[in-house]
This record gives sequence, C-alpha cells and structure tokens, in this order.
Amino acid sequence: MSVTVEERKAANKALIDEVLKAYPEKMAKRRAKHLGTFEDGKPDCGVKSNIKSLPGVMTIRGCAYAGSKGVVWGPIKDMIHISHGPVGCGQYSWAARRNYYIGTTGIDTFVTMQFTSDFQEKDIVFGGDKKLDKIIDEIQELFPLNKGISIQSECPIGLIGDDIEAVSKKKSAQYEGHTILPVRCEGFRGVSQSLGHHLANDAIRDWIFDKADPDKRPEFVSTPYDVAIIGDYNIGGDAWSSRILLEEIGLRVIAQWSGDGSIAELENTPKAKLNLLHCYRSMNYISRHMEEKYCIPWAEYNFFGPSMIEKSLREIASHFDDTIKANAERVIAKYRPLVDAVNAKFRARLQDKTVMLFVGGLRPRHVIGAYEDLGMNVVGTGYEFGHNDDYQRTTHYVKDGTLIYDDVTSYEFERFVEQVQPDLVGSGIKEKYVFQKMGVPFRQMHSWDYSGPYHGYDGYAIFARDMDMAISSPVWGLAKAPWKKNP
Repeated sequence: MSVTVEERKAANKALIDEVLKAYPEKMAKRRAKHLGTFEDGKPDCGVKSNIKSLPGVMTIRGCAYAGSKGVVWGPIKDMIHISHGPVGCGQYSWAARRNYYIGTTGIDTFVTMQFTSDFQEKDIVFGGDKKLDKIIDEIQELFPLNKGISIQSECPIGLIGDDIEAVSKKKSAQYEGHTILPVRCEGFRGVSQSLGHHLANDAIRDWIFDKADPDKRPEFVSTPYDVAIIGDYNIGGDAWSSRILLEEIGLRVIAQWSGDGSIAELENTPKAKLNLLHCYRSMNYISRHMEEKYCIPWAEYNFFGPSMIEKSLREIASHFDDTIKANAERVIAKYRPLVDAVNAKFRARLQDKTVMLFVGGLRPRHVIGAYEDLGMNVVGTGYEFGHNDDYQRTTHYVKDGTLIYDDVTSYEFERFVEQVQPDLVGSGIKEKYVFQKMGVPFRQMHSWDYSGPYHGYDGYAIFARDMDMAISSPVWGLAKAPWKKNP
C-alpha cells in the first residue's frame, strides 16, 4: 500500500515523539532539535547540528584526534605520523579504514604502520618533549626514506602543555629539508572528529604551504589541465576510480588528498588550475584557503552512481575548454553500455527497496543518487558530525518527507529502524552487528564492508552487486526481523 508524503510526515513526527518519551524532559528537549523530517522548499533539513553530544547516550562520533590522524593525515603514504600520547588512541586509528596506496610498506610508505610515543604515568608527570625528540631521531635512523613526520597530539599532550611546536622546529632545523610538523588535534577539542579535520587542514596551510621553498623543489612543469583531487581517501581504491575518469576526459591529476597521496603532492597543489573537492566536510577549509590565497577555484563533485557521475563530469568540464567538454561527453557515452548492463542485472531485484543511512563525511547525501539509480528509495538519513552547510547541501538529494536524524543515538536509531522497517541499513561498523542480529540487511558504508571501490562507473557495478548481495542473501530467510515474526 502506497503512503502519501503527508502520511509519511505524520508518521515520522509520531515516531520522533514516541522516541523522545524515553528521555528525561531536559534531554528530550535538546534531542528534539536534532530530529525531524525534510520538507520541500526549506533551505536546510530543519535539524540542529555540530553540537556536543549528550552525556550518557551511546553516540557514534569520534574525536578530533581521529579526524586528523585517522582521516586527513594518516593516508599520506610517505610520511610517518606519530600518535603522541597513550598507545590506545593510536590503536583506535590504526587500520580502521582501508586507505589503499602504492609503495613498499616500511621502506617508502607507512600508512598501515603504527608509531606511538606510548605515554606512561611518568611522561604525564615530567612531560614528553624529550621522549618525542628521541623518537624522531630513532625514526630517522630506522626509516631514512620517509619524506616527513607529523606529530598527532592526543589528549594528555594538551592537558600537560607539551610544546610539540618547539620540538618540530628544533628537529626540522636538525634534519634540514625534512618536513616535521605538529598537529594540535587533542581528542577533547571540539564536539567531534570534525574539528580534527579543520585542525589538520590548518596544519597543512601553516607547515606545508607557508613553509614550502619553491627554490629547493624540483621544477614543476604546469599545464592548463592540472587538477587536484581533494578529500578522497581511496577507501577500496575510490580515488583511483575517480582519477581514471578525470584522466580520460583529458585532465592531469597533480595531487591526490590524501589517499595514496604524498607530501610532494601536497606541496604541488597550489599550482592546480582547479581543486576538485569530494569530501566537503573534511577539506573545504583548505580549499577555501587556496581560493583566497592562490586564486584556485574549487568545485564539489560526486562520483557515486551514473546520474551524479554524468552531472559531475559535465560540471568539471565546464571549467575548461571545448576539448575537455567534448571528451566528457565521449566518456559518458562510452560507459553507458556498462551502466545499462548493471541496471538490467540488478534493478529489477532492487526496485522500490527502502534504505536508511547514517554515516560520516559526505556519504549521507552523496550515495543517495546511486541508490536511486538502482530504483531504491532513501527514507532516512543523517550525519555523525555534519554541520548546517552539510544539511543545506542534503536538500538537493533527499525527497519530501525523508526522516532526518543528526548525531543519532544508538537507542534512537534502533527504534527508527524498528518502526520504519527499511529493506537495508547503511551505516558504520558500530551499528553493523546490532542490525544484522535484528534480521535487517546491512552494508558498512564507512569502508564499503571491505569491498569497493564504489566511486566511478566500475565502482557502480560493485556497489550494485553489494547492495543486491546484502538484500537478496538467503540468510534473511533464516533470521527474521522482529516485525516479521510478530507483524
């Protein structure tokens, strides 16, 4: 039985009201601001965001350290990133996501290795500056081919006042020509990992761009078609899939941030003709800085699903000459048979299936088009650490009556799924097994459930296969959802 938009809005309001009854009055009043329903014509999704999570609820967020080390800096492959503090935080960010890269691990690439100052009680009392100094010497001796070192500060560093800037300056002078930089990303800063992205961007601005000496770098030969991929972390090879399409339309990718990226590419980025921004939330700060200081325009793009790929390729091509525009149309036409074959295989099985999303970064909005290309409907979505401008951008993707939830608690999300009864949930590793035990098909949309890539035309084929595999698996005939057991 089809449901009208007004009926869906009324049902969502009743559901939200029911969920809020579980909280004390003051908490319910605060959480009510983060839950709502999108209405066509509104400038945003009507929910509050980027506010500190409430104590006592299970939240899916990470911290500023996770945002800097785990997202922005960690994938830069030829640098060593020191987790400065207790070992546990380093473990949290170590291999939590697959940031594919080319190189020899332990020789000239270090992404999957973990370096920590392993703070102990005596370090809290006496400070860790001398220990950090010694660690950098050891790193230089053991891994001489590294191209730089970042110091990712954990909570105790800010609490005891370690001067990581002074250590960075001292060791940079000692190892001349070697980039050694501090990142003040203590986990207690800000309300989520989002501030860690911002702090990491600021460190790139202050310690890479502002300190780069063009006279001491190899000559860079510029072309009119130089672009940089910003905010793609190559989860499952996604940046490579994006790069293939950009190069096919005639552009030259001179930098890739930060999956499979290098410090040399960071240094070269201010020479790009256009910065292509994929993850707006994590990299819009440095893109705006480059626009202001170097007059480099930036454009957002979305390579999830053929509809958004076509739109993005045309938007990117519009910044260049007629040759690039013609190439974009040629590439779009080239891949249409692949898209038609994928849709012919999977769309009939996925048509009208419903999806609820709760992810970080750009995915709560960017993947919607790919689901719709398969005939699926996203009936609920929300961000772990989104800001208001994320929800403004989401209005271009969601339909009237879509359930919206910001920084949703574990209790809220479970209740929403129980009542909405989607055919698929796409969220993170912390939620995966909860919903699978509830008998709900699930895809891990932070790292593609160890599949991928999902970007590009080749990624769309994998995306379609994975969504069909999740929903159509025979296992769900053996594990019934509670509402199917007791309709």
